[in-house]
Amino acid sequence: VFHSAIMANSRRKLIFNIYIGFYCSAVIQICICSQFTSSSIDQFNKDRGAFPVAINGEIFPWHELRLPTMVIPLHYDFVHPNLTSLDFVASEKIEVLVRDATQFIILHSKDLEIMNVTLQSEEDLRYRKPGRKLTVLSYPAHEQIALLIPEKLMADLRYSVAIDFQAKLADGFEGFYKSTYRTLGGETRTIAVTDFEPTQARMAFPCFDEPLFKANFSIKIRRESRHVALSNMPKVKTIELEGGLLEDHFETTVKMSTYLVAYIVCDFNSVSGTASSGVKVSIHAAPDKWSQTHYALEASLKLLDFYENYFDIHYPLAKLDLVAIPDFESGAMENWGLVTYRETSLLFDPKTSSTSDKLWVTRVIAHELAHQWFGNLVTMEWWNDIWLNEGFATYMELISVNVTYPELQFDDDFLDMCFEVIKRDSLNSSHPLSNQAETSTHIKEMFDAVSYKKGACILNMLKDFLSEEKFKKGIIHYLKKFSYRNAKNDDLWSSLSDDCLESDSTSGGFCYSDSKTASNTLTFLREKVDVKQVMATWTLQKGIPLVVVNREGRSLRLQQERFLNGVFKEDPEWGALQERYLWHIPVTYSTSSSNAIHRHILKSKTDTLDLPEKTSWVKFNVNSNGYYIVHYEGHGWDQLITLLNQNHTFLRPKDRISLIHDAFQLVSAGRLTLDKALDLTRYLQHETSIPVLLKGLEYLELFYHITERRNVSDVTENLKHYLLQYFKPVFDMQSWCDEGSVWDRRLRSALLKLACYLNHAPCIQKATELFSQWMESSGKLNIPTDVLKIVYSVGAQTTAGWNYLLEQYERSLSGAEKNKILYALSTSKHQEKLMKLIELGMEGKVIKTQDLAALLHAIARNPKGQQLAWNFVKENWIHLLKKFELGSFPIRMIISGTTSHFSSKDELQEVKLFFESLKAQGSHLEIFQIVLETISKNIKWLEKNLPTLRNWLLISI
Repeated sequence: VFHSAIMANSRRKLIFNIYIGFYCSAVIQICICSQFTSSSIDQFNKDRGAFPVAINGEIFPWHELRLPTMVIPLHYDFVHPNLTSLDFVASEKIEVLVRDATQFIILHSKDLEIMNVTLQSEEDLRYRKPGRKLTVLSYPAHEQIALLIPEKLMADLRYSVAIDFQAKLADGFEGFYKSTYRTLGGETRTIAVTDFEPTQARMAFPCFDEPLFKANFSIKIRRESRHVALSNMPKVKTIELEGGLLEDHFETTVKMSTYLVAYIVCDFNSVSGTASSGVKVSIHAAPDKWSQTHYALEASLKLLDFYENYFDIHYPLAKLDLVAIPDFESGAMENWGLVTYRETSLLFDPKTSSTSDKLWVTRVIAHELAHQWFGNLVTMEWWNDIWLNEGFATYMELISVNVTYPELQFDDDFLDMCFEVIKRDSLNSSHPLSNQAETSTHIKEMFDAVSYKKGACILNMLKDFLSEEKFKKGIIHYLKKFSYRNAKNDDLWSSLSDDCLESDSTSGGFCYSDSKTASNTLTFLREKVDVKQVMATWTLQKGIPLVVVNREGRSLRLQQERFLNGVFKEDPEWGALQERYLWHIPVTYSTSSSNAIHRHILKSKTDTLDLPEKTSWVKFNVNSNGYYIVHYEGHGWDQLITLLNQNHTFLRPKDRISLIHDAFQLVSAGRLTLDKALDLTRYLQHETSIPVLLKGLEYLELFYHITERRNVSDVTENLKHYLLQYFKPVFDMQSWCDEGSVWDRRLRSALLKLACYLNHAPCIQKATELFSQWMESSGKLNIPTDVLKIVYSVGAQTTAGWNYLLEQYERSLSGAEKNKILYALSTSKHQEKLMKLIELGMEGKVIKTQDLAALLHAIARNPKGQQLAWNFVKENWIHLLKKFELGSFPIRMIISGTTSHFSSKDELQEVKLFFESLKAQGSHLEIFQIVLETISKNIKWLEKNLPTLRNWLLISI
């Protein structure tokens, strides 16, 4: 028994004791690849010089980053953290099955001190023999340890490995770490929580820490009576131990990967309900925040019911816990049965959470619950296909939220998400969806916009291409076939083919085919289409295609090329960047002649289509379901601009959004002039669809910020004048309340935020008035949530207002409100105030470390703070790496957030030199190249388009 305690104050030493025991037993089906088998042992015996050197100077017997599969785990048993000294001593037993004879066992271990290892055979266990002590070698570069066996372990036999080890309870956000929160009374309390994805289970216990090594886990946790213990499975029983400690025993888990194991010891309160299928769903939060859990419970119950019906597979556990963690690096983590969330991703406070906050909470819950099937039940074989997990869960946000909360109108947000990732994917520094990832840093970098957002967007395109019914059938087939197993790209494409679906009734749910090609084909427009071949062009090569359309009478000439943001056709590198890129594009189009949606697969560089009748216009990518940009050569754009000015409702709202988006993207690629794209927006004062109006305004506002940051005062002033004059009717219609549909409310938030940012007198006056009333009420006045951020931002411009907001930030129990206050504080024009915020973020008490990346990003967006934030990052890089792992999302956000808005050659050179100095120190990240490309693109955009923007504004006002 190991005890863990922490000092709360001088009188009370023991806060809680935790004992965690794992029992894993599973028949694990694993593909044993040749480089990981006995041939590697022979190589080790023949050529030891090819192998790395362990810490103690001996040869380490394994040189691959991936573990061998000669030995697989069947049984873990462990952990005692000691929270008094913030470290823990542990004893672990792992039962292993030997697949191939070997003289060593390779495990993952990171920041764990291995003290003693013994091995027992089944015979030793039967006759209670003590077992043999093993030599342990450590190779930290690969986060691996080797257990050396004096005599070979024999194939097909089981052995038990006992490991004594010790480690510290982590300070950051990974592995087994501590998290703190303050009560209303000002007391700081500590909880212990795990976060293992992708490669951090090895920080808590030596293990086979790869997705392929699925097993079952039985867990026991010891605690004090005033705490609760949570794990993946329901609690079976609690027994009382000496000294008043309690030991909770949990049911054995279903078969799963190590990264999904989770356990928490806390003093949280919960609210519970029961889903239609009988699953108990509970939302847990710090006691003072319990009242903010009710919306999450309602949403979780609805979404769980939806997924069980949609996937036609029961959620396999008896309970589902969702826990709001005070310190959490990402938005949430899908641990099976024990999903952990950042507080702002789970808690909803009606007094301070806006309609956008509600949508965010709903989306994150939908995302993590989708993972319980897609990711947990069926897991990718390796992290190179993380998009199968994350892209699908992101796609299912759209499907599930549209059905369970149609009033949130998520459709247009999904489209916007696709537009966001196009910005990233159209840079040469992008990467394929299915991408090589070996080291922990590379794997962490795979959790990016391409994996999540592009993955979701191409799945949506595939659904539109196959039909919703066929897509859904294929997904269900895939999940049933690979339940409790691992899968890869090709397995999904096979499940989505005709042959697979038709074979279900005769093959017990499995897809058999005499021909490999046949198993991946389906009929589309009376033509056999190989799904695998089509989708390989979207997953195995990076980037996004551009479809160029040239209409001559009834003939449509189509051409495809790679779309490159910031690289022009006349640039010398353009040709080389186009080579070997070819997509199979499921294009759709509509014409003035009919409402019909025409379909065609563009498989070659060029193609010609014949229209059945004469038409005055043609619009490609109907409803923006396709992941491609469209350029209309000849008079194509002029015809569409004329159409929008005459009657914009001839086009569907999503088609109008995509026209605006594509036009401005084409400007960045040098294919369309800026004045033409701006002319496209002139009709917007008559636009009847709010998402379309907001998309147009988004670009105009972006140009305002670009010119403001570069201090191009004449253009900035004229653009401000144009916005306030041209959109005056829409600005004047906005009220300072929380009324109307979701999009009415979001329009209000966006327009009033812009109006106040532009110092529009009526906006500033009303916001100042509301802020004063709020201050006079000692923060008790309920300001409408849609305008809360705006009111705070205006109030933060005075010293008294800024100081009061900082006090309120410290007192507030609402994460949604704290986010709004922190944003408002970051808009101050006083650098000493901005510096104080950064210092508080680094200290991590008033402003939690988890919010530091977002804070630096916000300050860098403030023209008065952009240089301050950048200088801080350069001067404090070493300190930032102590708080966040290299390759982690916060580090990537800090780098891009403080640099990617730069737009001068001097700034580019400065950033380049900084990145080179980091590379020289051994830090190399994909984000470096992304940032350099983005800055170069910004420079080029201004050089080419600033004179055009200046002239267009002079004509327009």
